[in-house]
Amino acid sequence: MVRRHPLPKLWLSKLWLFSDERSAAGVAELAALLPPGSGVVLRHDRLAAGPRWRLFRRLMRIARARGLTVLLAGTPALAKRWGADGVHLRQHAAGRAAQAHRLGLLVTMPVHDAREARRARRAGAQAVFISPLHPTRSHPGAPALGRAAWLRLARLSGAPPVALGGMTPARARQLRRTSGIPGWAGIDVWDRKAAARRTKAALRFGSG
Repeated sequence: MVRRHPLPKLWLSKLWLFSDERSAAGVAELAALLPPGSGVVLRHDRLAAGPRWRLFRRLMRIARARGLTVLLAGTPALAKRWGADGVHLRQHAAGRAAQAHRLGLLVTMPVHDAREARRARRAGAQAVFISPLHPTRSHPGAPALGRAAWLRLARLSGAPPVALGGMTPARARQLRRTSGIPGWAGIDVWDRKAAARRTKAALRFGSG
């Protein structure tokens, strides 16, 4: 049995931002919208090492100022070297979870089906991002899990579940009311919030 490191007290109530190269807003701009205690998973895997490192450092400055948790998608060694709070392990990298635990990193994994849920459980993931709960642009054409299937995967994973896929604040509130699970993550929802804020600022500036 893999020994799990204790989770931060507010882990289950976190809001999460998943970075996405397709986002109209930069991840740093989106991170600045998150309330304190939230978290960010930095992906941007297609960036070269240098630009990705610079993006990470900019994100970490915002995170430290706002009390955010930052997970780096990649290897435990890189997450530790860069100073991330944890590592987001893709399913093919589940075997690196033991190394991540030894390094004192928080470990999360994505889950899309029962096989992945069991693999995350064996790896000792401390939280799992289960998706897609609802239809989402990130999984074009993929059927949404729906609440019942999503909850089955949550039970199979044996770790605190975070809802991902078409999530909005209203859907998150509904999930919490019906299942008691408060953790949720988004991509497009934060992009829309940033766009609305920019529009509001432009209107305010234009009327000044």
